[in-house]
Amino acid sequence: MVLITYDVNTVSNEGKKRLRQVAKECVNYGHRVQNSVFECEMDWAKCRQVKEILTELINPQEDSLRFYYLGEKTKAKVDHIGIKPSFDLKGTLIM
Repeated sequence: MVLITYDVNTVSNEGKKRLRQVAKECVNYGHRVQNSVFECEMDWAKCRQVKEILTELINPQEDSLRFYYLGEKTKAKVDHIGIKPSFDLKGTLIM
């Protein structure tokens, strides 16, 4: 199971177009559970292919794309592309 999430900057018309393209592509591979969150059942080869396709669609200086790998056989893993870097969930959080 792979959870694909994205946040596309839609301030410009180009951003709105990218958002539509990413959403349309994700529908081909999984089930939409929220506006920009898809649950996908796929093997590693298909996941690499989808990641390449989506990476080509976004602008990494303005958008964010994340792949959360879930399942019994893999450790929880996150691949992040674009802005809004991840933080260490195991580290100290100060609110």
